[in-house]
Amino acid sequence: MSSRIPGFYRLHPRDRLSQIELRTGVNAVDLEAFSQDALKLDVADLMIENVIGTFGLPIGIGVNFVINGREVMVPMVVEEPSVVAAVSNMAKLTRQCGGFTATAESSMMIGQIQLMPCGDSQATAQAIRDAIPELLKIGVGVHPRLEERGGGLKEIEVRIVNYDEPGESPEAWVVVHLIVDCVDAMGANIVNTLAERLAPYIQRIAGVRVGLKILSNLADKRIATASVKITPNLLDQDEVEGGEVARRITSAYRFAWADPYRAATHNKGIMNGIDPVAIATGNDWRAIEAGAHAFASRDGQYRSLTTWKVDRDGALCGSIGLPIQVGVVGGPIRVHPTVQSNIKLMGISTARELAEIMAAVGLAQNLGALKALATEGIQKGHMRMHARSVAATAGATQKNVIEVARLLCESNDFSISKAKAILLDIEKAKSGTPASSE
Repeated sequence: MSSRIPGFYRLHPRDRLSQIELRTGVNAVDLEAFSQDALKLDVADLMIENVIGTFGLPIGIGVNFVINGREVMVPMVVEEPSVVAAVSNMAKLTRQCGGFTATAESSMMIGQIQLMPCGDSQATAQAIRDAIPELLKIGVGVHPRLEERGGGLKEIEVRIVNYDEPGESPEAWVVVHLIVDCVDAMGANIVNTLAERLAPYIQRIAGVRVGLKILSNLADKRIATASVKITPNLLDQDEVEGGEVARRITSAYRFAWADPYRAATHNKGIMNGIDPVAIATGNDWRAIEAGAHAFASRDGQYRSLTTWKVDRDGALCGSIGLPIQVGVVGGPIRVHPTVQSNIKLMGISTARELAEIMAAVGLAQNLGALKALATEGIQKGHMRMHARSVAATAGATQKNVIEVARLLCESNDFSISKAKAILLDIEKAKSGTPASSE
């Protein structure tokens, strides 16, 4: 199977599905899951409360990806034009130099148990540290099926956290961290259950009241990384040679590292790639966003999640590292047919594989944005992708939307009024009436 499908974007959706069926493990049942009414109302009613209907977004396929030497097609659920095109274009570029290398070495999540203010925080913390062997034994058997797969409670850490907001009375808490291997689950319910099970024992040991007991979405023990190395000739533009493009990309990265105002937009672009994959696979994109942005601030300033450098040979070297807390079992994955088919389409079976793919997609999305900023500017390419939406808003049909979008790009006018004028000219051409001179 190759994820390289020339002209994929030109095909009708039915023909795209046919290509996917030929190249992946999906079958007729999976193809049905990609239909517009795949999520039945009675299934939706099982997933959340107060259901009155379903709400659809487009599913696009990021093609051309090679990740860890494996061809991958990436399902992405997103409404924003240019996202799928950008990652597919960058995947096409990077496959010429081996694609992306990615890792996700741990599935550890953190559960927090907060002990309310006490007289001697250090003594309380030490008492809990002394009891860690006992607490680890108590944690055994809470999730037997998880433990059979090698997961469960692995470590316990103890911290002292100080509250010192100006103008308010200071407090000091002892916070217990439960380090839990969630294997192929996202892990929220697993971690929360363990925290609630151990809280009474910890309260007895500490002799003070337990406050909150809940997982943390700063999953900094569940880091996924991806990297890529691009030779400068692959970055050549009509008016800018590849070495200069690489230098401009690294300059843009340094701006994001130094300035949180720039970093916020820089990292938003990264999440443009990661979030659609999370949604497509039934994962909690809000948790991933929270963890990513907290991780970006880990040294006290909000910074870029990616790094871009030029090595001694002039090659552009990019990398990304961030918490990605995802699962391929449990939650909506068990009941949502499209989620199941999207995971099958990628040919994966573990949460680590999914996290690796998401990290690579985030890096590809960032490369696409920086490359555009460093050359033609972000808006020109974005508006080319946006032209289809403008054409559809103006009344274009599936038969003529591509033609209208093409003429909008040629005119460099992406207004609704221009699209309507083009549609009028098309109708006049069909009827033999002279087109407008606008």
